[in-house]
Amino acid sequence: MITGEGMAQAGKPFAVGMITICQLMALALWFSATAVLPQLRAEFDLGAVQSSLFTSSVLLGFVLGTLISAFFGLADRVEPRRFWAASALIAATANLLILTVPVDGVVVIGLRLITGICMAGIYPIGMKMVATWSRGDTGFLVGLLVGALTMGSALPHLFAVAVPLDWRMVIVIASISAYIAGVAILFVKLGGTPGKSPRFDPRMVGQIWSNKPLRHACYGYFGHMWELYAMWGWIGLFLYGALSGREFDNPGIWAALLTFAIVGIGAFGSLAGGLLADRIGRTTVTMAAMAVSGICALVAGALGDASVPILIVVCIVWGISVIADSAQFSSCVIELADPHQVGTALTMQNAIGFLIALGSIHLVPVIADGFGWWGAFAMLAVGPLLGFIAMGRLRNMPEAIRLAGGRR
Repeated sequence: MITGEGMAQAGKPFAVGMITICQLMALALWFSATAVLPQLRAEFDLGAVQSSLFTSSVLLGFVLGTLISAFFGLADRVEPRRFWAASALIAATANLLILTVPVDGVVVIGLRLITGICMAGIYPIGMKMVATWSRGDTGFLVGLLVGALTMGSALPHLFAVAVPLDWRMVIVIASISAYIAGVAILFVKLGGTPGKSPRFDPRMVGQIWSNKPLRHACYGYFGHMWELYAMWGWIGLFLYGALSGREFDNPGIWAALLTFAIVGIGAFGSLAGGLLADRIGRTTVTMAAMAVSGICALVAGALGDASVPILIVVCIVWGISVIADSAQFSSCVIELADPHQVGTALTMQNAIGFLIALGSIHLVPVIADGFGWWGAFAMLAVGPLLGFIAMGRLRNMPEAIRLAGGRR
């Protein structure tokens, strides 16, 4: 006889799969405008600052949305599926409205900001819904959702290939994708009642920062964030420039396709990183991933004139390693922080990390204009270097025994 718990677990693959697919479809909004930057810059003569704002305004919005949601406890007060659906529908509408305003104006940046704010009701809430199905496999499920974020960030580049060089259609397809996901999520069954998220308490910040192991886990995350979104945001334009000087009939299409592959393959890196971290240790995985991604950052920018196969291989390795460690930093915070401070610690870590990403995103085009892509990407390598050092120090602390069940 099948028990109630057995029946619930039988429905787990479908429910988790649906949440992941919806997450993937909605997160396509995050990079929908960034994916068509080469076309936008060519058509509207956008400058470096305006181009950077297409990505950085979403990140800033995400920081604001996360802080607002945590401060008012929205994740606990609003039923998660409805909260997720409302966020996806509003974000899709804001994204679609880009087509109605001047692309080189201020309003379009405001619309991207709204999209970012809504992402705070999609990405974290999706994790919360998946967690209701967790039965000793939290690491894998977190990696799965980070993989969805990664693939969702890559999808707009595939849209750009499906409708070659028509940036308006890319925006439309990304918005339709999010609309469908916003409706579909309402029919997903949860595995239980979501646990309450600890409310954000600014008074705890000082206490959290005095926790030395936790502080070093945050340092590692900050180095990771310095590299990640700047790489995702600018790798497409770098490839477009590298391919434009060669015998390619449609360098824009090839650059978009390669960017989709490079960013999208990171989803597998995220899954592998989560599985390995549970088995061999969190600091081991994060340090290895940052060492590889840092080397790729140093090398990739110098390969603009190299053979295309070598360029592609290095960029794909970079795409895998740059995200493989991402979920482990949040896991470190959960394992190292006092239980009643986890919510504030995660909010603080994410807010500072995304603000750091804003800085690197805006610096890349400035450095690239002055010193070329090698200089810009070499600058990103500073992040994983400092993160590697921070995680190495955490590894040598006695408190590291609390990570991954004793696996450092």
